[in-house]
Amino acid sequence: MSLEEPESLHSNLPLGAMERLSAVLSPDEEYAFVQIMFSSSAAVRSGSFGLSRREVMKILKLEQGDEQGFASFVKRVNQSVARYYRLIYDERRDRAVVLIHVPARQARELMSSESLALLMFIFYHQEVLQNDYTLFTQLLEAFGHESLDVRRKILANLDTLIKLGAVSRYENPSNEEAYALTAIGARLFSDSYLKRFAEFSHSQQLNMDDVLKFYKRYNLEAGEGY
Repeated sequence: MSLEEPESLHSNLPLGAMERLSAVLSPDEEYAFVQIMFSSSAAVRSGSFGLSRREVMKILKLEQGDEQGFASFVKRVNQSVARYYRLIYDERRDRAVVLIHVPARQARELMSSESLALLMFIFYHQEVLQNDYTLFTQLLEAFGHESLDVRRKILANLDTLIKLGAVSRYENPSNEEAYALTAIGARLFSDSYLKRFAEFSHSQQLNMDDVLKFYKRYNLEAGEGY
């Protein structure tokens, strides 16, 4: 899932986009895309979503050092399905995942405002401040005082994010309860969504380049994650 500006979706077109893949991809490339998409499902994986670059290269029968071949595969997939899907490679987490664009109104049915706020805090803490994980105690401090009711609400919203594949539990040296963004969670917010969020926070219009630099997305090409 990727939060986007509201748009109209035709019920049959995500599958229609899939049918166009065979015109631009080889059988190995088409199989690789399907495997990445399958492994990106929260119902299939419970933490390590998507495939590593090495796994994708192996399916594509490419040499591990063939950066151009891998980049070409990502680019051609996205050119074919960009309106409905997006194939990204998260270098920091070494994960290739497939996201489906979801209109904002539909996303609200999957995620409450509390879950969204929690995800944005974790996103900022890890993507902007470059932390590997976020402690549960840090979430408690940010969203309320220590109480049984607050703890239950945060845990319930974390459970929602885990089921969506946006975050996963993280084993850290201190053994404290911690959570980390997955490659899905790190790219769930579209660039346009982040721009609107930043403009709302600052009560002024902002340049997209400045927004992308702030969110550490200045090194990504066209938001494709590679």
